[in-house]
Amino acid sequence: MIRLHLDKSKNEALSILCLGAHSDDIEIGCGGTILRLIEQYPACKFHWVVFSAIGVRKTEAQRGAESFAGSRLERLLLKDFRDGFMPYVGSDVKAVFEELKQTVSPDLILTHNRRDGHQDHRLLSEMTWNTFRNHFILEYEIPKYDGDLGQPSVFMPLEPEVCQTKVRHLLDAFESQRNKSWFEESTFQSLMRLRGMECNSPSGFAEAFYCRKLVL
Repeated sequence: MIRLHLDKSKNEALSILCLGAHSDDIEIGCGGTILRLIEQYPACKFHWVVFSAIGVRKTEAQRGAESFAGSRLERLLLKDFRDGFMPYVGSDVKAVFEELKQTVSPDLILTHNRRDGHQDHRLLSEMTWNTFRNHFILEYEIPKYDGDLGQPSVFMPLEPEVCQTKVRHLLDAFESQRNKSWFEESTFQSLMRLRGMECNSPSGFAEAFYCRKLVL
């Protein structure tokens, strides 16, 4: 199968905007892809935005961003919107997006899936598309109780070592989530294995995304 590349000129660094409703969303949904992009494009830069990062979750959000993006973290924006209530303060969330639009024009945006079962996730996906209308956007998926996993169309094959690093960073950074029955290594590894099977990944592992618009 033909593979697409995100090549830019030698004098330009790949700019990536990562959007997450909650402190661990980005890392769960596309942590492996972030690690892989850093391998492929060492000069890439990340703009990292978490909309609900309050109390210990704020500390964890910062730890997660630094663990995954490291020195490539260009900007970290942590907001304090209440978990589960973002659709009811939509105008304030929209204001954050409008500010982002004035400060960054990324080559790639990683955001939530528009059909996600969580209302906060759906709102951020909608706002992403309303705000960044001429950008390459990939929507990541998050396993959860709602059972809302679908049929993604874009895959990022991952080496087993990358998968292991992703899971290790997740478990280390988000200690407050370890009491949840699903927040464990087997959950994250299983989904990456399933997506790896679907895209015939040489390693057997992958992360998957939903792409609404792609210009060739």
